[in-house]
Amino acid sequence: MEISQLKELLNKLSLEEKIGQLIQLSGEFFSEDQAMLVGPQQKLGINQEMIGLSGSVLNVTGAKKVREIQTNYLNNVDHGIPLLFMSDIIYGYRTVYPIPLGFSTTWDPELIEKGYEIMADEAVAGGAHVTFAPMVDLVRDPRWGRCLESLGEDHFLSSLYSQAMVKGIQKELGATKGLAACVKHFAAYGAAEGGRDYNNVDMSERRLRSEYLPPYKAAIDAGTKMVMTSFNTVDGVPATGNKWLLNDILRKEWGFDGVIISDYAAVQELITHGYAEDESDATLKALEATNDIDMKTSCYANNLADLVNTGKLDSSKIDEAVWRVLCLKNELGLFEDPYRGASEERELTDIFTKENRETALEIAENSMVLLKNKENILPLAKSSKVALIGPYADSQELMGLWAVHGQMSDVKTLKEAFEEKIGSKQVHYTKGCDMLENYDFLGEFGIPIQVIGNYQLTEEEKQAEHAKALAYAKQVDVVIMALGEHTLQSGEAGSRTQLRLPEKQRELLNDIIKLGKKVILITFSGRPLVLTEEFEMVDGLIQAWFPGTEGARALTNIIFGDKNPSARLTQSFPHNEGQIPVYYNSFITGRPENSETHSGRFVSKYLDAPNQPLFSFGYGLSYHETKYKNLEISTTELTLQTSIVATIEVENLSDSQGEEVIQLYIQDQKGSVVRPVKELKGFKKVLLEPLSTTKVEFEITEEMLRFYTRDLTFESESGLFNLMLGKNSDEFLQVEFELIK
Repeated sequence: MEISQLKELLNKLSLEEKIGQLIQLSGEFFSEDQAMLVGPQQKLGINQEMIGLSGSVLNVTGAKKVREIQTNYLNNVDHGIPLLFMSDIIYGYRTVYPIPLGFSTTWDPELIEKGYEIMADEAVAGGAHVTFAPMVDLVRDPRWGRCLESLGEDHFLSSLYSQAMVKGIQKELGATKGLAACVKHFAAYGAAEGGRDYNNVDMSERRLRSEYLPPYKAAIDAGTKMVMTSFNTVDGVPATGNKWLLNDILRKEWGFDGVIISDYAAVQELITHGYAEDESDATLKALEATNDIDMKTSCYANNLADLVNTGKLDSSKIDEAVWRVLCLKNELGLFEDPYRGASEERELTDIFTKENRETALEIAENSMVLLKNKENILPLAKSSKVALIGPYADSQELMGLWAVHGQMSDVKTLKEAFEEKIGSKQVHYTKGCDMLENYDFLGEFGIPIQVIGNYQLTEEEKQAEHAKALAYAKQVDVVIMALGEHTLQSGEAGSRTQLRLPEKQRELLNDIIKLGKKVILITFSGRPLVLTEEFEMVDGLIQAWFPGTEGARALTNIIFGDKNPSARLTQSFPHNEGQIPVYYNSFITGRPENSETHSGRFVSKYLDAPNQPLFSFGYGLSYHETKYKNLEISTTELTLQTSIVATIEVENLSDSQGEEVIQLYIQDQKGSVVRPVKELKGFKKVLLEPLSTTKVEFEITEEMLRFYTRDLTFESESGLFNLMLGKNSDEFLQVEFELIK
């Protein structure tokens, strides 16, 4: 539709019709069976007229269902404005990738962009128009369950992924291709106090701008069409009603003119926060902050008209919000084709294809982090006789909590993948123990007590499984333990204070270790776990995350040497929970642990644990071995007009080909405000041939040294800097240079 026609359409709408465009309801509200609407309608407190005018639908996919709802809706409204279908399509549609925290360890934004283009294409066939992705909240606290959806602890790397994901989702966006991306949660949700979901956030504006806002800004620069608000406060004001955050920064400073949508019920929660007096006040504050769409509350539906009619709200504010919604619908081509690619035929031919699964396999292979490989126990020979033991050894629950459109039946188990790789006669499988000691928490997900009881082994089964695990372990060359947290222990509302493996799993592992066998541990989780004791006990350790529909194949390829692991961590693994938050780019203190001016006790340290994490940012092993040498820089002086070229040689000491992630860090030695001990400023993923040396080059410019100075100006300051090149944030070579302005 031409812009002039779209403006004419806006002017034709009544106030009630305009308000309808700003309301999002879930699928049950669009049932043709009116009797089915009574419960949801009464619970939400919204009248039938507004239900019929609602402009968008939450979490309905499937071409047949989408087409039915759209047809019925258009038959009952004037002006022919189609519905927008929005959905949580977070890290895959039918073809599911590793969780975002997992795929971030690929250090390969181009591969992730490709994956998200495929995801969008599958979702379009299923009728989706908008995905609530990417989530780019910076996370340094693994207690927070939504680590699962995050991209790690570093804003530079997260920003690259943020751009890549938006580009992939919106590739060739138009009437027939791509989804509208919705970056979330704006802003700083990953810094929730105590790692507790929905909790408050309190930080300085400098830290907010320096560390937490850049990934969102990267998504805006990449052209994301939507932004979702976060549940938390920012500087004491809930994000959904935070005019400084949404209007002043997002719209005016960054130039975002797309749609802002609240997170689920967040407008109404302004009251619970104590920021709004009632629903009318919450509505006023949210809309004046330029939050356009109210997701799943009655606030806008029941209060906007009164606010306009009583003069408390200028009707132009509603017109501006509706205009943004109409522009998005128009850009997606919905006025010409309200069904926009929703196709039952394409669902049969273009979803979960062999090609799509191969991309998922590639992402999964590149996401598995090898954390320990004592005496090169890995890779295993395909002639090995193995005992595959643990709750995840024959489980299809490898997709994680937020793969809501994936199908469990598509997932191959580790046992099945092992048997395909080396033959069933060489694989001795048993579960060994329950996943958890207690499954009562599943009741919060609506699972009946009777069903929960079916998850647990009986006492006789527990004893038999334990005995079988020990017996198999004694018979084989190597034991592979597939352990981890339950799928529902991470993700939204999955905050935890204890990040250890479940006690029953640890007891089984300890008993296996006592046998003196070679043991490889595979951990499945949606967050960094505390693996300090396990690391000391086992011979090999692989962090598998929740690896998606092709995860078992990927793991098997790595374990048996068909794939050389190259993944590197993007979030530090704590030595214990008491260290949290622990991250690589912290500030130095006046009394650092290695202080030369104070005695051993009176420095910044713990008495009962190291300051350092168990595994730091950027860490990961491969089957090849490398030596970094001959770090050189073209000049020791950098100016506004010149750059420095840094080169380093990376020698592959082994006869294995492999990929190496060479990481560039810079430290500003002195600033007008305290600067981090190091910051990631670049990286290159390089293929190393066996027994060869590769020279890698980086360019350093003044722009890379800018930060928010004492007066919050974003600029560089003259002075000395340390340049570090190496294999992770702890292992590197270092030289010094000076910026002269």
